[in-house]
Amino acid sequence: MKNYITVIGLEVHAELKTKTKAFCSCSTEFGAEPNTHVCPVCLGMPGALPVLNKRVVEFAIRAGLALNCDIQKFNKFDRKNYFYPDLSKNYQISQWDQPICLGGHVDIRVNGEKKTVGITRIHMEEDAGKLVHSGLTISTSDSSAVDYNRAGVPLIEIVSEPDMRSAAEARAYLEQLKAILEYTDVCDCKMQEGSLRCDANISVMPEGATEFGTRAEIKNLNSFRALERAIEYEVERQIDLIEDGGHVVQETRTWDDANGVTLSMRSKEEAHDYRYFPEPDLVPIDLDPAWIEEIRDTLPELPAARKERLLQQDIPEDSVDIIVADKKMADYFDEGAKTTENLKALANWVLGDVSAFLNAEGITIADPIFKITPDHLGELVALI
Repeated sequence: MKNYITVIGLEVHAELKTKTKAFCSCSTEFGAEPNTHVCPVCLGMPGALPVLNKRVVEFAIRAGLALNCDIQKFNKFDRKNYFYPDLSKNYQISQWDQPICLGGHVDIRVNGEKKTVGITRIHMEEDAGKLVHSGLTISTSDSSAVDYNRAGVPLIEIVSEPDMRSAAEARAYLEQLKAILEYTDVCDCKMQEGSLRCDANISVMPEGATEFGTRAEIKNLNSFRALERAIEYEVERQIDLIEDGGHVVQETRTWDDANGVTLSMRSKEEAHDYRYFPEPDLVPIDLDPAWIEEIRDTLPELPAARKERLLQQDIPEDSVDIIVADKKMADYFDEGAKTTENLKALANWVLGDVSAFLNAEGITIADPIFKITPDHLGELVALI
């Protein structure tokens, strides 16, 4: 068997924390009764016209700046045409050739090695509805119902370069992306609710090859564990296929978490298959540079900067990584640090007894049920 190199790129979809949808005034609140947060605009009824939510543009700029992107002063919306039951109007308002953000990068660390993962682009688009299957997966279901509450919810899609070479690197990238989106407060990143999910483009090529192999796209991975398992399985599947004399076909696949396998869904479409054209009901966006700088000035301390600051306080790097990854925990730690100088001990308490209690109770550090305030914990550490 030859040695193979794995090539991975991620397309991450992040729902924006707006109160209303991208092009109408319907609520974006999660968990409502099916098909109650809908209107003629987000359902695509004939004659209904979209109106752009300004906060969508603001949040896209905010995320782009935090991810080191170049904000495109002039950008526009396009229609992405395809037929699927969760897309009632048979097209999605997205951005194609002139997105709002280009370039950018995220720094990750895996097994002590630092690596930079490039970002190709970030574009704004509306979400589709949600299919509710009668079985565990689409391939084992006799029927599916459609809930259009999510249709029209604003998204940004963050497209990486194919720079990742292992499932561990892909997980580290997604974890870092999640932290940055939480710190900038543009997405609640509740993966269990689908507000942060990703598609993984995976291919393999023999060592020494100069061209990437044929890629398969694994859709809608909504947990770090699912991402890692899906990549590991798909890499093994592609290598076995090649070694047996077959060839990988370009296709879209789904992840069956219960059985730990990827399953074929459909052939992978290219851009021309979607017949993109400029959205005729929305004018292009011409951004004021002063507004972009105003947004830049409101950015908080980001995870990388916070990590560097805490490392200077003699706290082990592994502990810092865990604290910084959760913005609410990091905020709690910083508040506690105001009442004690022994930050290493404070970190041990936060990651030890406090975290054990939170896990046992199934709550978060910001939950009102948790009554130990950060200044009380800092005072306790100081007394000890």
